[in-house]
Amino acid sequence: MEAIHEYGFWSILPPIVAIILAIRTKQVFVSLLFGIWLGWVIINGGNLLTGTLDTIQSMVDVFKDAGNTRTIMFCVLVGALIIFIQRSGGVEGFILKINKVLEKYEAKKRGNNRIVVQFLAWLTGLLIFVESSISVLTVGALYRPVFDKLNISREKLAYIADSSSAPSSILIPFNGWGAFIMGLLAADFANPFGTMMHAMVYNFYPVFALLLVLYIIFSGNDFGPMKAAERRAREEGKVLADDAQPMVSEELTEITTKEGLTPKARNMIVPIVIMVLMMPIMLTYTGWDTAMIEVPESGFFGKVFYAIGNGSGSTAVLVAVLTSLIVSMIFYRVQGIMNLKEMIDLTLKGIAGLMPLAILMMFAFAISSLCRYHLHTGEYVADIARGWLSPSLVPFIVFVVSCFIAFSIGSSWGTFGIMLAIAIPMAKEMDANVYIAIAAVMGGGVFGDHCSPISDTTILSSMASASDHIDHVKTQLPYAMIAGGAAAILYLIVGFLG
Repeated sequence: MEAIHEYGFWSILPPIVAIILAIRTKQVFVSLLFGIWLGWVIINGGNLLTGTLDTIQSMVDVFKDAGNTRTIMFCVLVGALIIFIQRSGGVEGFILKINKVLEKYEAKKRGNNRIVVQFLAWLTGLLIFVESSISVLTVGALYRPVFDKLNISREKLAYIADSSSAPSSILIPFNGWGAFIMGLLAADFANPFGTMMHAMVYNFYPVFALLLVLYIIFSGNDFGPMKAAERRAREEGKVLADDAQPMVSEELTEITTKEGLTPKARNMIVPIVIMVLMMPIMLTYTGWDTAMIEVPESGFFGKVFYAIGNGSGSTAVLVAVLTSLIVSMIFYRVQGIMNLKEMIDLTLKGIAGLMPLAILMMFAFAISSLCRYHLHTGEYVADIARGWLSPSLVPFIVFVVSCFIAFSIGSSWGTFGIMLAIAIPMAKEMDANVYIAIAAVMGGGVFGDHCSPISDTTILSSMASASDHIDHVKTQLPYAMIAGGAAAILYLIVGFLG
């Protein structure tokens, strides 16, 4: 135990400094990098030169782990897939299909048009779980004209887009969110996919956030600032407040279909379906040998379920996105949409677009490794907290702290990178439920990010919906607080129930 606690208080300084810097500067990348550097300086007894060299080496070491490398590769390749789908007219074709449905309801002049349109917006955001940003942008671009026509406030559109993107992305983790979380869990668990799915049962906030949107849509019981915004839009025909400053970016909200193409929804649906289907197939393939050894007597489906739970998540997501990209290239080439040069150019452009996210992943993996294996931050926090903190309170405390960090820095992924490295060892040392602690980090990260005015998804929701950003934050916050409060109470309950 002495070796584990050799750095004492210094072991918690790097993540704390990273959090404080991120809060003060709003620069997550710089803050994480400084936290990593500070940690290596501490390990080297204050030697700045050696600490700096070890910081650089720690970045290189991130790629020594094949799972980390596959996860980062998946992340940037998703950018290529997204831009393929946009350029091929897949997103615009999907929009046109939805518009036909909307026109039918509008032609019938039904009294429930407002409900149907809002529900379709929620459902669209839920179904595009492959990437939270494309979900927000699609919902905003697609439904803004229809919401305006029905006198539904821009604030309500921004709320629905925001509340159906990240929650669905983390609950249906066959995407970059799942790959990133599995990469962080792989340091502590032999079966990161199974661990993540087990923890998902306790991931209360995203479920409550999605269900609350449905309740608001079908009941019409808006409250707080949203109630005033909806009354203004419905009675005065003003979808924006008089003093609102719409936050809109044509570059972000415009769907860039290649000139001369007829938009087709299948150009979006086919690649996404292939990617989603390939993930369980590859999980089964990579876990099959383990299933044959561990559960040889079980039937075929028993082996499949066991294999999925023990397969390589990073391999599955990487092969899935590569398969989807290759099939897309063939699919679009057969239709005469793109030639080989265009495909290569778009792939590189898409990769470049998600490079900031890849860098964030690298920093998160590096600080996670630093806290886990070198500073033993989680064990130290657990040892200090054991004297005054009941293990039953661990899920609640972890959730609240994760909420605060994500709200302050505007990044759920940055929060995952910092908090999972602390919460998992802490839960193990204090004999608390590790799965609930993992879920508390995931839910708290999404909740804080959801409420934060500096979060990228919050900003994108305002842009895509052409809403005043502050009005979006103010109208959404009470709803998020209700869902977050309910989640916090449940973490208290399940913590005491064990």
